[in-house]
Amino acid sequence: MKALCSHSISLRLSRKLAIFTMVMLAALFVGAWLSVKMMIVQKNAEDARFRGNVIAQILALELQRGGEQACLARVRADAPMRANTRLELWRADGTPFYADEAAGSHAMSAHTQSVDFDIPAPQLAGGLLKARYTMDFASDARFGRKWLYVFVVVTLAGGALVALGSFWHVRRGLQPLRELASQTRAISPRGLDQRLSLADPAEELLPWIEQFNALMERLERAVAQLEAFNADVAHELRTPLAALIGHTEVALSRERPADELRDTMLSNLEEAQRLAALVNDMLFLSQADRGAAARRGAANSLAALAAQVVEFHEAMLEEAGLTVRIDGDAQAAVDEPLVKRAIANLLGNAIRFAKPGSCVVVRIAPDEAEQVRVEVENAGAAIAPQHLTRLFDRFFRVDEARPGSSQSHHGLGLAIVAAIARMHAGRPLAESHDGTTRVGFTLVPQ
Repeated sequence: MKALCSHSISLRLSRKLAIFTMVMLAALFVGAWLSVKMMIVQKNAEDARFRGNVIAQILALELQRGGEQACLARVRADAPMRANTRLELWRADGTPFYADEAAGSHAMSAHTQSVDFDIPAPQLAGGLLKARYTMDFASDARFGRKWLYVFVVVTLAGGALVALGSFWHVRRGLQPLRELASQTRAISPRGLDQRLSLADPAEELLPWIEQFNALMERLERAVAQLEAFNADVAHELRTPLAALIGHTEVALSRERPADELRDTMLSNLEEAQRLAALVNDMLFLSQADRGAAARRGAANSLAALAAQVVEFHEAMLEEAGLTVRIDGDAQAAVDEPLVKRAIANLLGNAIRFAKPGSCVVVRIAPDEAEQVRVEVENAGAAIAPQHLTRLFDRFFRVDEARPGSSQSHHGLGLAIVAAIARMHAGRPLAESHDGTTRVGFTLVPQ
């Protein structure tokens, strides 16, 4: 089933960077525009005050020289030179003295700045003239709007350029991911030995590559083990099945006495029992691999459990000319049937390979990390170091290295010991040197 893509990392990062850039540019431009606007307004106010002071001085001088008529003549003569401004004068009692026309060059827009001031006029009633000088700054307002449009355009253009640049850089930066995806896509069931690699891996990608390659190594080993396991199972099942089929065909080939048919059925029963034991062992290992845990009961003596196993194997020990000694003891809450099965497998393995007349020792002692160590020691031919590492593999036999092995054993006994150890949070143990072999396991007592 193909996964649905909810979003693109390249598009999402580009969009976020573009929005962030536009927001930052807009904030900077708005701040700059407001600052310039405030400076212009402040400058216009100062300009209006300065011109008001100049007009007040000129008109005060005209009043001193020629009185009211000279003042009126001056303001009328200067009116054409005051474009985009308007001058209004009132007497002290509030009656109009002079005002520029409200139309033409003196028409005012909504962008004005006014300043009120008094003009000394001793020659007039009340001794002064009240004045208001208004300046029209519509041109400055138009200039500010043009810059505002420029800021908006620059902000949008900057966001668009950042989006395009970010998209290109992000896609280029994600190229190693696409290369890794291509390499992953090329891995097939027949090419599990392939690994991911980059010529110059980024620091963020290196852990991912290492973990994936480690996963592939585990998968390759698991597949190899599974293939070997399947081949071993087919091999182990083929022999008893062939025997069953052969015996049955021979029995049915002609009329036979009842005693011969009984012998054939007994032989077939032995092969069927061997098949059943093999299948049961395989099912047990499968359950252990799926994480089955031991059913622990009350704490009990491991030496007592070992004694029960030894008693069951007395006939085999006597036939092999061996003696048994149990050293040490420990109290542990374990799954008693499983632990006895593990000890039985270890003891049976030791009986097959022990030197006749020797003593097999079952050792039980505390181990490091609060675990208990259970080992079975026998004297006999040593196991080669390269075989020790595979001793607990399924269907593994060291027939060539150790005389006394038998094909009647299908090679799952020690694998079951390792599984039982894992079910008790322990591990298998094996060492062999100087003619002494010790095989066992650890478990965590609860």
